[in-house]
Formats: sequence, structure tokens, C-alpha cells
Amino acid sequence: MTKAEIVADIANKTGIEKVSVQATIEAFMDAVKNSLINGENVYLRGFGSFIIKKRAEKTGRNISKNTTIIIPAHNIPAFKPSKSFVNQVKNNVEVK
Repeated sequence: MTKAEIVADIANKTGIEKVSVQATIEAFMDAVKNSLINGENVYLRGFGSFIIKKRAEKTGRNISKNTTIIIPAHNIPAFKPSKSFVNQVKNNVEVK
């Protein structure tokens, strides 16, 4: 599902204009991004959490040059779904 499909779905369900829904979704995504950039996690009860994960320094390989490189420690954004969300997906999605 794309952002445009999400906007259309919300607009159909709520009767709000697509332009307003688009602006709201963009504002939500900006708020989540800015919180993570500032080192703050975002918790949405019943849905999940947008968190910052710390990756340790590790050794990698450049296969084309056959050399070893050091990948420094860094932080990455991640999403951790709530238990109820995970259970709903487990119970309702068919394995393909």
C-alpha cells in the first residue's frame, strides 16, 4: 500500500478532503522523523514504536577489491510493532 492509497482510504472512510488528509499524514511523518533525529522514540499504543537502534562497530568486506573495511558504530531508525499488532498479523495473514 502506498501513501497515496492510504490518503485515498482515509479520505473515503472519514469524508475529509484528500488534500487535508495528505497534509495531516505529511505532518505526522515529519513529527516522527524530527523526534527520531532529536534522539526521541515515538510510542503509539496498540500500534507500535518508532525507535532508534544502535548498531555496533563491525568488520565488513569489499568483495570486488577483496579488502576488509571497518563499519563504524551508528544509529538507525526502526519500527517495533506492538504485541497485539503482531498477533493480528499472525492470525490473519496467509503464508504464501
